Amino acid sequence: MKRYTTFLLVLILPFTIYGQQDLTADELFQKARTTAFEQKDYSASIALTKQALEKAPDYTDISVFLGRLYTWNNDQEAARKIFEGLEKKGVKDEDYFIAYASLEYWNDQNTKASEIINKGLDYHPQSEALWLLKVKVCYSDKNYQEAEKANAALLSINPKNTEARALGIKINEFTSKNAVGIIYNYSHFDKQFDNDWHILSLSYKRVTPIGSVILRGNYANKFAESGTQIELEAYPRLSKTFYLYVGGGYSNDVGIFPKYRTGVSLNASLPHSFEAEIGYRQLYFSDNIWMYTASVGKYYKNFWFNLRTYLTPDRKNISQSYTGTVRYYLKSAENYLGFQIGTGISPEEYRNNLLENETFKLKTFKIGAEYNFSIYRNLFSLGTMYYNQEYRPNEKGSQFDITFGYTRKF
Repeated sequence: MKRYTTFLLVLILPFTIYGQQDLTADELFQKARTTAFEQKDYSASIALTKQALEKAPDYTDISVFLGRLYTWNNDQEAARKIFEGLEKKGVKDEDYFIAYASLEYWNDQNTKASEIINKGLDYHPQSEALWLLKVKVCYSDKNYQEAEKANAALLSINPKNTEARALGIKINEFTSKNAVGIIYNYSHFDKQFDNDWHILSLSYKRVTPIGSVILRGNYANKFAESGTQIELEAYPRLSKTFYLYVGGGYSNDVGIFPKYRTGVSLNASLPHSFEAEIGYRQLYFSDNIWMYTASVGKYYKNFWFNLRTYLTPDRKNISQSYTGTVRYYLKSAENYLGFQIGTGISPEEYRNNLLENETFKLKTFKIGAEYNFSIYRNLFSLGTMYYNQEYRPNEKGSQFDITFGYTRKF
């Protein structure tokens, strides 16, 4: 059997080689692409691409593809040799600059990558791919001001570029080292309480090399009584993909606020402009309340979609909260229209609900909208929310919220 198989291979091989030699450069190029993308066999694809170049040595697209193949095959030296040869020939093709700059960026040679990108943009100023690569290189180099400018240039070319929108949100966190903010929330109840609620929050945010830190003080007037709370939150970065949320708060005015609150979440920036979070929130009034949260988000063109849940287990069952959020971004990460709809009570909505005792188990429907806009380094927000809330078993009331916010970045 082995002799028969060997005989067939010897018989067929010359015809196979002859068949490939008889193919045109374009046919070999197409076969090389199929071998690379569908079979993931880069070595075989390199061999086919070299055959194509023997037939058409000045075919730039084939040379660029060979450079990409060497890059994907982790042969940096061979890839650079290809691209440097094209550079000497004075090649000005957009794909050449993208492929060469990508090689240097993926291998942490950001200075060289920037040089190639800037040269490419001189010839192709409307290239979305080059602008996007420039944003990534500047962001990787922690040159956030240049990253912001490049991202703005890209969005001016295509406001619906999904990846640029997602990057813009990340970059926005680092463009100013400091920010001070004030938020006022007004709540009116038709049945549940006789007095309206007023909550005022003052915050200071500092961007550090490892992530943002926020110190916040809250003042509330509820049930015609006043109380204060202090909070500290941090967003340490673990890697390019992961970062943490870590938060805690304390109040001596239990009932107005929980005495203690803590929270930790692991956040991930995923491929294809997805993001995810999983973590917990803990509140302590006279007893501990533990809530577990998870969310998934997706950027798509000018939109951001997010679905979040809070699960609160006890001995009998698990109370559930679900909230869907949609944002439509306008000219930048700080300018958007938002819409929210959901059920259940969220511990993040400290201004709205008492989670003490059994109230977190009662049924709630909520719907609202917000508008955020910026003028230079001044950020403004306006939001409204309607709640139809079960405040006692089988008894419901309405709650109307209006929120105003102002932040100054410097």
